[in-house]
Amino acid sequence: MSSDHITRISAPDGVSPGTGYSHVAFGTGRFIAVSGQCALDERGAVVGPGDAAAQARQVFENLRRCLAAAGASFEDVVKLTYFVTDVADLPAVRAARDAVIPADRLPASSAVQVSALFRPELLLEIEAFAVIPPDRPAPAGAA
Repeated sequence: MSSDHITRISAPDGVSPGTGYSHVAFGTGRFIAVSGQCALDERGAVVGPGDAAAQARQVFENLRRCLAAAGASFEDVVKLTYFVTDVADLPAVRAARDAVIPADRLPASSAVQVSALFRPELLLEIEAFAVIPPDRPAPAGAA
């Protein structure tokens, strides 16, 4: 599936994505890398200790804010990397993702189970890569 500046495809002879991601996503424009986001609120407090669904919603809200600061949105995301302390939490993470990323715009993705994150209450961290069209104006304050 493609949009104006991003093409998302699955390899014709590859394994079916099945769980909702694209094998390949590429675009033309400005590249944006968003550092891994955790379930921290504006004060740095953990949102939803022990609750993967609540943490996933907060993580995607934090990603939305970071993308917006760069002049991007979830439709511009070409790659997500999930770091989870328990792969059993991936369905909750996918549900939070599906609430903000249209089914026809799913990015390439990787999921990695880790033994811990930087705070013991955190269950997941997600980083994002996006591409925005070259003609989209840079956000105020960007160099």
